[in-house]
Amino acid sequence: MSEDYRAMWQDLGLDLAAHDQLLAVLGAGYKQIFLAQEDRPKGMEYFNFVVSQVHGLRIKELQDAKQAGRKIIGSFCVFVPEEIVLAADGVLVGLCSGADFAMEEVEKVLPRNTCALIKSAFGFKLGKVCPYLESADLIVGENTCDGKKKAYETLDTLVPSLYVMDLPQVKSEQGKELLASEYERFKKAMEELSGVVIDAERLKKGIDLVNAKRKALKRLYELRKHDPAPISGLDALLITQVSFYDDPVRFTNAVNALCDELEEKVKAGQGARPKGAPRVLMSGCPMAVPNWKVPWIIESAGAVIVGEESCVGERGVRNLVDDSGASVEQLMAAIVERYYKIDCAIFTPNPDRPAHVEEMFRDYNAQGVIHYCLQFCQPYQMEAIPVENRLKAKGLPTLRLETDYSAEDAGQLQTRVEAFLEMLS
Repeated sequence: MSEDYRAMWQDLGLDLAAHDQLLAVLGAGYKQIFLAQEDRPKGMEYFNFVVSQVHGLRIKELQDAKQAGRKIIGSFCVFVPEEIVLAADGVLVGLCSGADFAMEEVEKVLPRNTCALIKSAFGFKLGKVCPYLESADLIVGENTCDGKKKAYETLDTLVPSLYVMDLPQVKSEQGKELLASEYERFKKAMEELSGVVIDAERLKKGIDLVNAKRKALKRLYELRKHDPAPISGLDALLITQVSFYDDPVRFTNAVNALCDELEEKVKAGQGARPKGAPRVLMSGCPMAVPNWKVPWIIESAGAVIVGEESCVGERGVRNLVDDSGASVEQLMAAIVERYYKIDCAIFTPNPDRPAHVEEMFRDYNAQGVIHYCLQFCQPYQMEAIPVENRLKAKGLPTLRLETDYSAEDAGQLQTRVEAFLEMLS
């Protein structure tokens, strides 16, 4: 990274020594996991570049946007509507998590048995290594699980501006009304922060930009249904992870260009793994950069991951927002309708999620499901057993894995994954 970027990081208040260490670990892991793959699509060169510049050029772009008067909004969850942020001429970026950092400091403010994702987010803040978080004019939290809900009380003391969005826990008319009121409150907060009045034209433009991004990702996912799959699960996961950081227009164009290439691979019968390799569907918790441990273990064992039933996967792009409305009220109602369909494990009861896992199993021609759960993530831990029981009752092989971000259990996970894949074959 250039000295210009180091000056920028210093201005943001990052710990440069710790940040150098983080980038070194990230770079080494990326090289070992991604660049070691053979016959990667040429279109992945764009995403290689994005990852190499994830804390450099992209952060510079965010600083330039701030200088131009745009507001940077940081978020942790797909329930934060990017359409509204874009309508206010803002930029929405995902915040850092996915790796252990500064855990000694984290455990001074959070219990040790807190969800790994929450602890990771705090570690990036307390360790002063996340330029996205430090660039944000507003950090948006959301009351999904109880862990996040209480952790935001502590985070509020660590960041200059935190906005917490309430979310329904039950799918009901009252729940939809709550979501509608919270999105309306968020729209007003964005208008106040940005000084931009969100009209129907602006809102429609934001909807169209995000719909285009989802369509491109959905096109990528559809191509993975072929045997052989034209792209590895690791590369597909990386692309989805990048979608939370990158410029939406540039990202959409890059994904569509990659899909053009993958369509040619499908026609030629070329795949990331040989035809007939075990096809695995992953289900469960979202995976943020650089959380690649379990997918790497799965694909290193000879399987190919063909889909993710996750917020960083199918769940995050499954539905589009209806952009046919002519008024702000109609378009806001369409946004609520789209996000209300997300079948996160926070909801109770949540019959749509196991039904979607089963549907994806068949649509993606999977042979087995690996249900991935982070330690101390209670919603997904609680759903894991009934999801597994439902799938097994229908003859769909399922393996439950519970882990964290460390490498300590990699050997044990590898043994279990290899035994599962042997059973599938």
